[in-house]
Amino acid sequence: MVRMSVLADALKSINNAEKHGKRQVLLRPCSKVIVKFLQVMMRNGYIGEFEIVDDHRAGKIVVHLIGRLNKCGVISPRFDVPVREMERWRTTLLPSRQFGFLVLTTSSGIMDHEEARRKHTGGKILGFFF
Repeated sequence: MVRMSVLADALKSINNAEKHGKRQVLLRPCSKVIVKFLQVMMRNGYIGEFEIVDDHRAGKIVVHLIGRLNKCGVISPRFDVPVREMERWRTTLLPSRQFGFLVLTTSSGIMDHEEARRKHTGGKILGFFF
């Protein structure tokens, strides 16, 4: 079967492993977008460390889970999110004001919605996690 979205497959694998109480999950293939998304998740404390395994093919990532993640997913298509509409997207996708993050790809890199608001930059929405 053809892989349509590598990021969607990776986040679905993380979601399923978290639901089953696994301590770690293997993601393949590896991509720069997945690595940046995982760095945002790790910076906010939703996953533990992750390591990239280079197998001279597409690569693999081993993610250590800490049991804090409830759900993560991809928004497809990647809608434009200006700074003034970020609040509307946050209320639509996230369950509460206290927790959860939207991940945006902006001209200054992949970041969560709070960092994008601090830098006053909009972008395209990649996904969410809470």
